[in-house]
Amino acid sequence: MPTYPNALQHPIFKTVSKAASNINTESYVIGGYVRDYILDRGEAKDIDIVAVGSGIELAKEVSKLLPGKPKVSIFKTYGTAMLKTGGIELEFVGARKESYSEESRNPAVEDGTLQDDQNRRDFTINALALSLNDKNFGELLDPFNGIEDLDKKIIKTPLNPDVTYSDDPLRMLRAIRFATQLDFFIEKESLQSITKNAKRIKIISKERIIDEINKILLADKPSKGFALLHKTGLLPFIFPELVALEGIDEKEGQRHKDNFWHTLEVVDNIAKTTDNLWLRWAALLHDIGKAPTKKFDKKIGWTFHAHEFVGSKMVYKLFKRMKMPLNDKMKFVQKMVLMSSRPIVLATDVTDSAVRRLIFDAGDYVEDLMTLCEADITTKNPKKFKKYHNNFQKVRDKIQEVEERDHIRNFQPPISGEEIMNTFGLKPSREIGIIKDAIKEAILEGEIPNEYEAARNFMLQKGKNLNLTPVE
Repeated sequence: MPTYPNALQHPIFKTVSKAASNINTESYVIGGYVRDYILDRGEAKDIDIVAVGSGIELAKEVSKLLPGKPKVSIFKTYGTAMLKTGGIELEFVGARKESYSEESRNPAVEDGTLQDDQNRRDFTINALALSLNDKNFGELLDPFNGIEDLDKKIIKTPLNPDVTYSDDPLRMLRAIRFATQLDFFIEKESLQSITKNAKRIKIISKERIIDEINKILLADKPSKGFALLHKTGLLPFIFPELVALEGIDEKEGQRHKDNFWHTLEVVDNIAKTTDNLWLRWAALLHDIGKAPTKKFDKKIGWTFHAHEFVGSKMVYKLFKRMKMPLNDKMKFVQKMVLMSSRPIVLATDVTDSAVRRLIFDAGDYVEDLMTLCEADITTKNPKKFKKYHNNFQKVRDKIQEVEERDHIRNFQPPISGEEIMNTFGLKPSREIGIIKDAIKEAILEGEIPNEYEAARNFMLQKGKNLNLTPVE
């Protein structure tokens, strides 16, 4: 068997080895750490340890041997334990056999051998184990030729894929996620099995699903994952809103683009420029309002009126259904979807007042909005591509110029409601709102500068128009 002693250079492995020897048990590193070491994917911070015996007892013994005796978190239901040391998270589990029922992804568990534990792993590339035992320290245990699959860039299951995926349908998403992250292929039999078992994804909690979707979205080329979700028939169970975007209708010789495949291009484009997960979500959902708003107009062809507004409302429903955060992260995605066409409209006529309004409405997110709009350029015509990018550069330059001069971002009106009340001796009333709005509009339109004196003079004039008299 090949050995990989260099993979176990970190002192923690010697500590685990000694702890296992102290309690007379065998221990192995298994899963992601081994896979990523062989693929040379950088230093892993999560390490899975299997004990042929009690994983909890091994964790306690390891803690005793470490400086400061780090706290051991025990999860009795799963028979696992966890501890953190020197920026590394170690998870301990006893080798086990699993058996599943139809209705649940939570298995009945019993103690087993290392082989049993490797059998229950999701993929051959995640069943690789390195021995931490003195007699064969660093030896690779690879019962399913996972090394060969790593070389061939293949995702396949250790056992019959129907069994693997039916037992725990989350593994279908994990297969797609690994294929996306590692740029691997899913073996044909496995792909067919995912398609066959797709509807079983319904028993998986929304939180677990979103965890995998987030990892797909954060990959270098997320479109690969979404194309696989579409190909296997998983997508309708997760995001029917995206599925609804697929297809091209033709009427009277007029066609529109396929908004589903366009969306995937936009997500890949934005992935090249930002790691911001929520901006990537905005790219994924920026056109979801197009399916319910699609209409054909004889004069102008296909229209999607107010799709941004409808789309931003749909964002809330989707986030709520998928148990995603409904806080500022959701509001950010909503804002991006709502405003996604604004810079495009601006690009043809870059006026100061339109740019001021854009900065006012987008606030701190104006840069994110521009990034999204540039990612939205998916034309294959090089001339058009260059033209659109140049137009957006003009908008960016204008934003910088206007912002430096007028300070509109996170705009605070130079005149407060309190000052309006004191000036005209008013109690809270409609007139105060009218004057405040008029000052804001005058600044955004460029009628007055964003300065106190100019705003005060404007207020006095506006008050006069409303038959208000300043109190002495």
